[in-house]
Amino acid sequence: MVCIPQSCLGVMLTSPAQLTGSPIEIHPQFNPMIGPSPYVLINMGSRYVPCMHSIDGVQNRVTGGPIQWPCPGTTNDSALCQLHDLCGFGMTASQDPSFPPTVTSTKIADYPAPDQWYRFIIPIFLHAGIIHIGFNMLLQVTLGREIEMQIGTLRFFLVYFSSGIFGFVLGGNFAATGISSTGASGALFGILALTLLDLLYTWNDRKSPWKDFAFIMLDVVISFVLGLLPGLDNFSHIGGFFMGLVLGICILHSPNALRKRINQGNEYEPPFEGATPYKVAPDERGGGAVGFVKSPVGFFKGRRGAWWAWWLVRAGSLVFVFIVFILLLNNFYVYRKSCSWCKYLSCLNVNNWCNVGNLQFIEQGPSTTPKRSVFDTWEMMAKLYMTE
Repeated sequence: MVCIPQSCLGVMLTSPAQLTGSPIEIHPQFNPMIGPSPYVLINMGSRYVPCMHSIDGVQNRVTGGPIQWPCPGTTNDSALCQLHDLCGFGMTASQDPSFPPTVTSTKIADYPAPDQWYRFIIPIFLHAGIIHIGFNMLLQVTLGREIEMQIGTLRFFLVYFSSGIFGFVLGGNFAATGISSTGASGALFGILALTLLDLLYTWNDRKSPWKDFAFIMLDVVISFVLGLLPGLDNFSHIGGFFMGLVLGICILHSPNALRKRINQGNEYEPPFEGATPYKVAPDERGGGAVGFVKSPVGFFKGRRGAWWAWWLVRAGSLVFVFIVFILLLNNFYVYRKSCSWCKYLSCLNVNNWCNVGNLQFIEQGPSTTPKRSVFDTWEMMAKLYMTE
């Protein structure tokens, strides 16, 4: 079964303890997820856009003075480090934003900047705290366990990591640039999408399909609503769910209704009988990649029109999601296009929540200690200080 190793939890706790003296952020505010500060997570590899490419107003700023960044081990609101200190992973001082800039260009992509592309992958293994990883593990050992037993570890692995990466790429394009995003939620949303597809494919063979449908949709709705809270990246959820649906069409066996129509029989039984492994029904031509390898010509011989139509849908879905993925990467690194309404997919437009996570530039001055809320962790993370 594909699962996050327990050692990841150990790293998540020991690394912050080495940097800040405590595995849990308690200063300058408490992390409600019971985990490290966002600065520690950035240093450990969370998806943090300033560590991945140049940003308008950072690399090309000509007024306001140089920017100071929070240190990974900080326990207060001060910003005394450079970007390479915060990002880590061998980033050099030469990749820090220079003031005044050494390049003059109308395109922000032309400015020198860090390129830590692996921050689309590493965050899948990081979590904001014990509560975060606990919820993810609960979903993984319930719905994830059933779907993995059904489709096999290889297919599960493919969907899991593809969904996680695609979610972080989508979030990198449209989420607030100051958010540090971590977690396997995007990957698990891909598994939720597979579970939903499996339900639809085997609807008439289920004992209580509406009950199963209500359970899945409750998970989806609750998770999407939670993703609207300040500082959270709902785009990772949306992207993971989208990738799971598309890859599910490509790798899951055909719907049972279609299989009966083309005289293939049910490929598998729905998972309402417990944890019994699923057995594939024999097919005279052989099924899937194994059947194709054994007899490439025989694999296609005698197939009906409905079979060909469904495989065209599968192939089209794979090509479509690949093109979307390339376009998103191209937009992230080159065009940097966004949209004015996209942010409302990841926030509620109340109490200025939709502005939490946007990079803010403020003058360095005497610190104050106003009354704090649980959302200050994400709000302070996006504040950068200027020095004259």
